[in-house]
Amino acid sequence: MDRPPAASASWVLLALAMAAPALPATAPGPEGSIEIRRVSDEIVIDGRLDEPAWNGAATVDRWYETRPGDNVEPKVRSRAYLAYDDRFLYAGFEFEDKTPQGIRAPLANRDNVPSYTDYGGVIVDANNDGRTAQMFLANARGIQYDALTSDASGEDSSPDFFWDSAARVSEDGWVLEMRIPFSSLRYTESDPERWGIMLYRNYPREFRYQMFTSRLPRDSTCFICNVKPLTGLTGLPSGDHWVAAPYLNANRVDEPRDGLGTPLESGDGTGEIGLDAKWLPNPDTALDLTLNPDFSQIESDVAQIGANERFALFFPEKRPFFLEGSDLFETPLRAVYTRTFTAPRWGGRATGSFGDNSYTFLAGEDRGGGSVILPGTNSSDLADQDYRSSVMIGRLRRDIGKSFISALYTGREIDGGGHNRVFGPDFRWQVGEHDVVSGQLLFSDSRTPERTDLADEWDGRELSGHAAELWWYRQTKTWDYFTLYNDIGEGFRADNGFVPQVGYRRGFAEVGRSFYPEDKPISRLRLFAFSQHSEDREGNLLFREIVPGFGFDAKWNSFVRLELRFDEVLAIEKTFRRQRIRPTFLIRPGGIFSQIFLRGTFGDEVDFANDRLGEGATVELGLNIRPSDHLELALDANRRWLDVVNEDGLAGRLFTADVQRWRATYTLNARSWLRLIGQWVETERDPRLYIDEVDAKSRFFGGSAVFAYKLNWQTVLFVGYGDNRELDELERLERADRQLFLKLSYAFQG
Repeated sequence: MDRPPAASASWVLLALAMAAPALPATAPGPEGSIEIRRVSDEIVIDGRLDEPAWNGAATVDRWYETRPGDNVEPKVRSRAYLAYDDRFLYAGFEFEDKTPQGIRAPLANRDNVPSYTDYGGVIVDANNDGRTAQMFLANARGIQYDALTSDASGEDSSPDFFWDSAARVSEDGWVLEMRIPFSSLRYTESDPERWGIMLYRNYPREFRYQMFTSRLPRDSTCFICNVKPLTGLTGLPSGDHWVAAPYLNANRVDEPRDGLGTPLESGDGTGEIGLDAKWLPNPDTALDLTLNPDFSQIESDVAQIGANERFALFFPEKRPFFLEGSDLFETPLRAVYTRTFTAPRWGGRATGSFGDNSYTFLAGEDRGGGSVILPGTNSSDLADQDYRSSVMIGRLRRDIGKSFISALYTGREIDGGGHNRVFGPDFRWQVGEHDVVSGQLLFSDSRTPERTDLADEWDGRELSGHAAELWWYRQTKTWDYFTLYNDIGEGFRADNGFVPQVGYRRGFAEVGRSFYPEDKPISRLRLFAFSQHSEDREGNLLFREIVPGFGFDAKWNSFVRLELRFDEVLAIEKTFRRQRIRPTFLIRPGGIFSQIFLRGTFGDEVDFANDRLGEGATVELGLNIRPSDHLELALDANRRWLDVVNEDGLAGRLFTADVQRWRATYTLNARSWLRLIGQWVETERDPRLYIDEVDAKSRFFGGSAVFAYKLNWQTVLFVGYGDNRELDELERLERADRQLFLKLSYAFQG
C-alpha cells in the first residue's frame, strides 16, 4: 500500500481491496516463537520437499484466518518448514486444496502476483524492530513477488532482491519451495538473539481468504509488530557481498524528414554502456554506484487525463538504482520524489543502519532534460529542466521502540547559479496499540536560475518558506478516526520532491464504523464520513467539502464503495458549489475475467480554465482478461467530459477527453515474455466555449512491442520496437517517430 494513513483514511479500504499482495494493518500480539534449525544436506529448489534436509527443518502447523475471519481456524490446511545453512534461508510450504483445479496461478512477469491469485511465502523482519520487513512471496507456478513493507510508509514492491523459488501443483494442493540468500537480507548481527517472521498464504475463492502464522487483531494500527520471534540463527555471513551489472544499450530513432506527414528519415544508431554496482561490506550496509546509467523504462507510464486538471500529475518510480531502502525516502510530506533526478551521469548511494539508527545518502550529477514543478496556491505549472545540476539527498532515522524521529536534507545545486535546499525533522509516535501520531516540519531555501526563457519566475529571485504536516490515526475493532493538518508557505519549494501546491492551510477529519457480518454475502461493511477545509495564507477559501458514504467487501472477491460529495471550490475568481456522486465497483472473480474495475464521478463540475460551473463526469474502467495461463489482456480506459453554458447563452460540450491503454502479454515461461502496448490519447474541444484560443482536437497514439528474457532481475535481454503518431495541421494522424532498441545486462556476483 502507498502511504496508508497520510492520505484520506477512507481510501485504506479501497487500497486493501485493489493492491497486489496488500496486507492489513493490525495490532501487536505475536504468540510463541519458532526455533529454526541449521541443515548440512543440500536442498534443491524444484518444488519438491523430498530432500533429507527437510526432515530436520522446523515445522509450523498453526495458522490463523485473519480475513474475512477474525483469527479463526482456516478453511484449508497449511504447513511450513524453515531451515538455514551457511548461505541461505530456506522455506517450504504444503498448501492443501481440496479442489486443486481451482488454483489460480497464471504465468506472469515478476511482481505481477495480484490479490486474486494463489500465493504464499515469508515476511522477514531481520532487524527485529517490529516496524519494517522484507516480503518474499510466490504463486503456485513460482512467479515471484518481493517488497519492502513498513508500518510507517506501507508496502513497496519496487525493490527487487536475488532469491530462488519453485512451485508444483499436486493432487491435494500445491507445494512452494524458496531459497533466500542472506546477502539479500538486511541484518545487524551474525549471531542474532532473534529475528521476526510471519508466514503467509493468500487463498482467493468466493472471498479473499488471508492466512498467517500470527494472530492479527483488528483493533490497532501496526502490522509488522505481529511477527513471531525466530530463534536459533547462528554463524550468519558477515557481509562482503557484491554485484556488478554492466549493460549495453543500442537505440535508433527515425523521425520525419520535414515535419509530420513527410517520409521518415533513418536516424543514426546510438549505443551506450554503463554499470550498476552494489557492495555489502556487512549485512546492514549497502553501497550502490551507477555510471552512465540506463534509466529508460521498458514500459511507458500509463497516460493520465490532464484536461481540467490544475496540479501536476504523479507517476511512480520504477528505476532500480533508487529502490534500495526506498522506505527511508517516505515521509509525511513527499519531499523526495526521485523521478526529479532525470538523467544522471553518475550516482552513488549508501544505505544502512547502526544500533537503533538507519540512514540513506544519495548524491549524483543530473544532466537535466525533465521538468520542474512550479507550485502555486490554486494551480501548478511545469518548466523544462534545461540545465545540469548536482543532487544530494540524505535521511537519518532514530528508532525509539515502535516510534522514531528523523531528519531529512535534500539539495539541488544548479550549474550557472541557483539552488534548492530543504531540511527538517519528522517523527512517528506509536501511542499504545490503537493510536499513531506523525508529523514533519521542513524549511526550504531557494534561488531560482536566471532562465526567464524557461519560466517567468526564474529570474534569480530568492525564496524561502516552510511546510508542516501533523496527523493522528486511531483504529479499534469497529471504529477508525483520522485527522490531518497541513501548513505550507508560499515560498516553499522542493525541487527534489513532489509538492505541487504551496501557500495554503488545510484541515481534514474522518470517522468510520465497520461491521463484520458472519456467514453473509458481505464480509465487511464500513460507514464513513469525512470533511476538509483549505484556505490561502490570507484566509480566503480554496476548498471545502463534506462526504458521507459507505463501502463493503462481498462475495466474488468484490468491493463496492459509494460517496456523496458536497463541496465548494475556488476556480479563478469565483467560488462554486458542487454536488456529485462517486461510485466504485471492483470484482475479481478469477478465471477468464480476472478483474473488473469501474469508478465514476457524476454531477456538477467546475470549468477551471474559464471560471464557471457546468455538469460533467469522469469514468474509469479497468479490465484484466486471461484467456489462458500464458496470455493476459489488460485495458485501462478513462473518459472525462464537461458541458457548460457561456455568457452569450451558447450551450454545449466544452471537451471530451479519452485515454485508452491496451496491453497484451504472452508469458512463455517464468523467464521470458512478449508484450504489446497500444495507448490512445484524444481530446476534442469546442473553441467557441473557451475564453482563450484552443485547438479543436489533439490526438496521440503510441505503440510498442517488447520481448524480454530474464535470468534474474538484473540479468536481462530486452528487444523492442516503438511507434508514435500525432495529429498534423490537416488533422491526420501521422507518424511522429519510430524507435528500435536493445538492452543487454548481466549481473556478476561475488
